[in-house]
Amino acid sequence: MSMRERFAQTASDLLERDDRVAILLAGISSDRFLRARRSAPARTISVGIMEPTMIGVAAGFAMEGFHPIVHSIAPFLVERPLEQLKLDFGYQHLGGTFVSVGASYDYASEGGTHQAPGDVGALLTIPGADVFAPGTAAEAERLLRATYADGRITYIRASGAENPESFDVGRGRLHVVRRGERATVLAFGPALGPTLEACDGLDVTVAYTPSVEPFDHAGLASVAGDDPLVITVEPWYEGTALRAAVDALRHTRARFVSIGVPRRFRHDYGTAAQHDHANGLDAPGIRRRLDELLSGG
Repeated sequence: MSMRERFAQTASDLLERDDRVAILLAGISSDRFLRARRSAPARTISVGIMEPTMIGVAAGFAMEGFHPIVHSIAPFLVERPLEQLKLDFGYQHLGGTFVSVGASYDYASEGGTHQAPGDVGALLTIPGADVFAPGTAAEAERLLRATYADGRITYIRASGAENPESFDVGRGRLHVVRRGERATVLAFGPALGPTLEACDGLDVTVAYTPSVEPFDHAGLASVAGDDPLVITVEPWYEGTALRAAVDALRHTRARFVSIGVPRRFRHDYGTAAQHDHANGLDAPGIRRRLDELLSGG
């Protein structure tokens, strides 16, 4: 079952179990919420292709004591209505859960309108927003159930790519997958799978987290040591998560490098796997970067 399908099932289950849950859609994935519409039609609303309106309606539900769960493709959920997210939710200290699909370029064949490698960076400009990038469908469900009613702005970035293993994920939790001496490679969300493949045979520590904000500062500090080379592997624009790593190791002599989506527009089409290859985010591309960095290149 994909993250998207697992999310729809989990959100529908929460709607049935908690009469304070409301689901807000903008046309996208409406067919996956037929069960929710049958169960609670007054709390399952699709506003059509009007994403800023969807955020405003969700804020209205939140002001009335509901727990809105809001869903669309990442560029339509985050970038198009960013002002509404900032003012309707952030400025008013309202809680809501925003679950996307499609980022960074799962819909690469649709072109730039359906790509959003900048979504995580955009959400991090809103004070108090939590940002999660689960690596598997099980992790997406766990994060949604744990956070949907916590009164915070929560972004869950569901992906078409998945890691081979699930972890006991939570807010601000870092997992050490393997240990080595020459560097700490920190993979976010579904970047862990190709990162582990790329690190085969290398003497490096590999750590993993889906929790971009809040971030496990103490966990990274305990893993990296006093004079580390820290390499982040990010499935969005390179450098987006570096600030958290820098803050965690600000009292050390750490060196930082980010491997992520290059900060330029791509005008070619194709599959998500082809974009990963072009951006150096498949296992061979990550390995080339690691070999360069570990050899001093």
